[in-house]
Formats: sequence, structure tokens, C-alpha cells
Amino acid sequence: MENIKLILKGNPASPGIATGPVKVILSAREIHRIEYGDVLVAPHTSPDYVPAMRRASAIVTDHGGVTSHAAIVAREFGIPCVVGASVATGRLKTDLLVTVNGATGEVFRGRMVGAVTKPLVDYSPSFYKTKTKLYVNLAEPERAEEVAKMDVDGVGLLRAEFIIAQIGTHPKRIIKDGKQNIFINKLAENLKIFCEQFNPRPVIYRLSDFKTNEYRNLKGGSVFEPEEENPMLGFRGAYRFIKDPQVLKLEVEAIKKVRNTYGFKNLWVMVPYVRTVNELIKIKKLLSSFGLVRSSSFKLWMMVEIPSNVILLEDFLAVGLDGISIGSNDLTMLTLGTDRDNSELATVFDERDPAVLRSIEKVIKTCRKFKVSSSICGQAPSTYPEIVENLVRLGIASISINSDGVVNARETVYNSERKIQKKSIRKL
Repeated sequence: MENIKLILKGNPASPGIATGPVKVILSAREIHRIEYGDVLVAPHTSPDYVPAMRRASAIVTDHGGVTSHAAIVAREFGIPCVVGASVATGRLKTDLLVTVNGATGEVFRGRMVGAVTKPLVDYSPSFYKTKTKLYVNLAEPERAEEVAKMDVDGVGLLRAEFIIAQIGTHPKRIIKDGKQNIFINKLAENLKIFCEQFNPRPVIYRLSDFKTNEYRNLKGGSVFEPEEENPMLGFRGAYRFIKDPQVLKLEVEAIKKVRNTYGFKNLWVMVPYVRTVNELIKIKKLLSSFGLVRSSSFKLWMMVEIPSNVILLEDFLAVGLDGISIGSNDLTMLTLGTDRDNSELATVFDERDPAVLRSIEKVIKTCRKFKVSSSICGQAPSTYPEIVENLVRLGIASISINSDGVVNARETVYNSERKIQKKSIRKL
């Protein structure tokens, strides 16, 4: 180590150790200042920060917990991240050389000899064959080829927000300017990358779930987006599509191009943040009117991330779905009344809380009863092996995790299935 000294501590959010010069940015308008190898320091991040995050060697934020945007993106990129460091933007000065330890949540002044930015990824064939499918969460086209080599059964959550943020312009501005084909073609080209690399394994694309504060940061966004006190509970998800059907149509046309023109039938769709059964009915009608109808080759899924989804799941399934995916991040927030981006509440946000676990259990059992595929795509199974064991015991059909946890998760699933099998044999 060279002149190493602890100067800041926050919450560990993505493992790894990296050294680089600090670059403090206070808004997305400054992301052009981030150069390759910089340590990005910001109050928080959102999808429009992604181009800069891709260039960073590490990320440190004032606010947020382990399921905040910064944490999720850093884990996908395989770079160290510390969140909820409170005074990071004040204490860390631009050009200061620091070392970030994402596993411990520590930031040091100086260079740590042997610092490695990316954790090693194991691509060796797995001997753990499991009945429970193991999917992966993805968002970045640049990582599709690398992650497709892993022992995964497909993409359980393909996030739309990062791809659309790279396009950079608010969809309503695109429609107003008559540039729909540019948006459709760019989105389709990106989706094609995932489908091509994972074919014939399924790629489950979650329709965009931007919040108003994130949409405002896109070019032209301030004209079309209201200012909300709490965007997490605001104008988002299925309700937004019902209010703005032409925006939904842009995404649908891109999906149809990938499926029909490029011929990748492994692209499926998942609807986010569906508050009511009536919303699901309306979304299905819209999708059908735009030419997307459930079939043997096209599956329609829904996120389960709101308590109403859990309580009325039988009614949602009766509308007609092929699968559901439990978004344990939002479900935990909305069940416990916590804000995942509030570092003050970091210890309260716990996906192992009995109320959350009982909700997950109810969802899986209901899906089994109605023969609908059940999955989970939140942070919980990537963080807690005991949750994976419980999911397998309950009979979940698939688990979707971050790419850095694939090897351990596959082994955990395998061992869990063996335990269940041995118990069944003893009972005979």
C-alpha cells in the first residue's frame, strides 16, 4: 500500500477494489466530465448517469442503499461501489487519488497496490444440473456476449431503462419530432444483441418503468414530466402506458421487429408496476391492439412488486398470464414502508423480514396452484443464500440473479434440491 488512509465509510454495495482520481459530479448534466478510470462521486445516480458509470473504475454516492440505482448498475458492470456515504461529495475532492473497497464500504486516500477493478468470472461448465431454472438480470448490451457464456437458462429481467437512457431523448419528444423509427430501430438493435447471444434461451424484457424524475433528465423531458414529491409512488409503470399508449407502441414495435423481422422468438415481455387488475386488463388490450398476443412462442409476464399484486394474485392470474416475477426490492419497500434510496433507513430495508417472506411464499404457492411460472428478480436471492434455499423449498420455477452470483447460486440451488429429494425419500 502507498500512503493509504481511511477517509470515508459508507454501505458496501458492489464488491471489488479499485484506485483512481475522484471526479465529483452533482447532476447528470456533468457526466461528460467522467473519464475512463475515474472514481465517480455523486449525491446519487439515475439511468441518465449510465454512460459515465460505464467509464468509471468505482462509484461512491452520498445516498442510497444496496438496492439503489448506483448499487444495481455497479454490480452489473462488475465495479466497486459504496453507497450512503453521506458526505462523499463534500469530503472527496475532484482529482484526489483514492482507493474504493466495495466489499467493506471503505474509501481510502492513496493507492492500494494490486487493486483490481473487476472480480473474476467463472465460465467453466457447471456440474450442478437443477430443476429450478437460473436466470440472470441484465441491462447493458455490451455485457450480453460475456454473460451468455455463463451457466444460466436465460435472462429473467432485461431492464429497458438503461437502453432508453442511452438513446437519450424523451419518447414524447421523439413522437412530437416524428422520429419514431429512429427510436424503434435503436431499441430493436439493442434487444437483438441480447436475443442473439442467448438464443434459444428466453430473454424476458421488462417494459420501461422510468419514474418522472428519471424521465425529466432525458432530452426534452422537462416539457412532458410533472415534478413529483415522491416519484417512487407516482406516475410510473402500467398506468403510464395506459395514459400514454403511443409511448408503449414505440416499445412494442421494437419488440415486434426483433421477433418478426430478425426472427428471435425468444424475446418475451414483462409488464412492470401494475397497481390494479383493471390496469392489467387494459394493458393486455393495448398490447393486443398493437399486435402482441400471447401464443406458444410469445409469453406475457407481470412483475409482482406491490402488496395489491400479492393480495389479489388469483384475480391477476385470471386475466391471463404466462408468468410472474417477484420484484423483491419494491415489494420490500412497499410492504415495510421504507425508501430503499434513503441511507438512514438502510437497516430497516430487509428482504428477510417475515412480512416479505410470507408474501413471497403466498405468491409462489398461488402460482403453483394455477400452473403459472413463478420467478424472482430482486436483489434478495443474490445477497442471501438462505432465501434461495427457501425459494427452492417452496417450488419456485426460476430465480433471476446478478451475473456475479451465478456460480454460487447454481450450487446453492443444487444443494437445496438434493436436501428436498433426500427428505422425500426418507418419508417413503
